[in-house]
Amino acid sequence: MAQNPEKVKSFLNDLLSKAKPASEKEFAQLTAFAKELDGIDQLEKWDGAYYSEKLKQKLFDFDDEQLKPYFKLENVLNGAFTVAEKLFGIRFTEVFDIDKYHQDVQTFEVLDFEGKLVAIFYADFFPRKGKRNGAWMTSFKPQYIKADVNERPHVSIVCNFTPPTASKPSLLTFNEVTTLFHEFGHALHGMLANTIYPSLSGTSVYWDFVELPSQVMENWCYEPEALALFANHYETGEIIPQEFVNKIKESASFLEGMATLRQLSFGILDMAFHSNDPNTITDVKSFEKTAFEGTTLYPDVEENCMSVSFSHIFQGGYSSGYYSYKWAEVLDADAFAYFQEKGIFNPEVATKFKENVLSKGGTELPMELYKRFRGQEPKPEALLKRAGLI
Repeated sequence: MAQNPEKVKSFLNDLLSKAKPASEKEFAQLTAFAKELDGIDQLEKWDGAYYSEKLKQKLFDFDDEQLKPYFKLENVLNGAFTVAEKLFGIRFTEVFDIDKYHQDVQTFEVLDFEGKLVAIFYADFFPRKGKRNGAWMTSFKPQYIKADVNERPHVSIVCNFTPPTASKPSLLTFNEVTTLFHEFGHALHGMLANTIYPSLSGTSVYWDFVELPSQVMENWCYEPEALALFANHYETGEIIPQEFVNKIKESASFLEGMATLRQLSFGILDMAFHSNDPNTITDVKSFEKTAFEGTTLYPDVEENCMSVSFSHIFQGGYSSGYYSYKWAEVLDADAFAYFQEKGIFNPEVATKFKENVLSKGGTELPMELYKRFRGQEPKPEALLKRAGLI
C-alpha cells in the first residue's frame, strides 16, 4: 500500500518527529519515579516493565484484576457478535452438528437478516498440549464465486485464554478483550468477503492493509456504548462502572510516546536492513546502533544485539513490512474517527466500511478502497491524538 521505501521512511520519520518529544518526557518521568521509589539513578532496559507497571498503578489506581469480573468470556464473545450485528447486519447462532477438530472448539452459523448463509465461524479459546501460544485468525475455506455459486467461507479465531474452573468462568483481562476483538476483526474480513477469486478474497490483501479491519474493531472496547453490551459483572450482573471505563480510556495512552518510539525503531531497523546493499554490512551490532540513532532512550547494552532475534523480519513474513503495524494504526484511528464523528453504530458509515473495505479483499488498490470509504486519504492526526502525542 505504501508503494515504495521512500514513502515508508518518510512515514516513519514523520511519526518519529512527533512522538520523540513525548517519549523523552515520559522517560524522564519514569526515571524520576524509579529514583523516588528505589533510589535508582540510571534506568536500564530490564527495569522498564517493572517501574512502568508501578507508575501505572500509582497514577490510575487500578489493575486488571479489578476489571476481570466484568469480562466473562461468553459475554465478551456475545458482545463482539452484537457489535457485528449492529454494524453489519449479521447474526451468530451456535450450532452443534458441524465437525470440529477438538471438543473445546465452538461452531457458529452466521446469517444475514434475510436468513442467507454468510459464513461458518469457529472459536478455539483455551490452551492445551500441542497448541501454539498466541492468538490468530485463520480460514479453512475462503469465499469465492464459481459457476454462479457464491461459496461462503469457513473462518476461525484461535486464542489462549484462562479456561473456566468448577467454581469460576473464564474471565479475561482487558488486554485479552481487545485481543478477541482484534482477531474477530480479521474474521469479519474473511466472513464478509464477496469476490470471485479465492486468492483475492478476505484477508488476501496487501500486508500493510490487512491489520485495518482487526485494529479498528479494538476501538469499540473503549466505548461506553459498546461496553454496556457485554461488560457485566459475572456474579452481580452490574454493568462496568463509568469510573473504570474512564480509567481504561485514560490509561490507554499511558507511556504511549515510549511505546511508539519502540515500534518506530523496529520499523526503521527493518527498512535499514532491507533497503540497503547487504554487502556493506560488516558488523550487525554497529549497523543496528546506527539504525537506532534517534530512537534510543535507554543506555545501550553492549552484549545485546536485538537484530539476531528479530524473527519478524527474517522468518516471520514482515521483511521490509514491519512499518505496517504503525501504518495500520494510522488507518484504524482515522477510520474510527469517522465512526465517532457520525456515531459508533452509524449504519451509513458501517455499510461503507463493509462494502468498500471488508467485502473487497485484494481486488482493488487498498488506498482507493479506503478513500471510497473515508472520502480522503488517511491522516496521522487521529492516531497522534488518540495516543496523547498531540
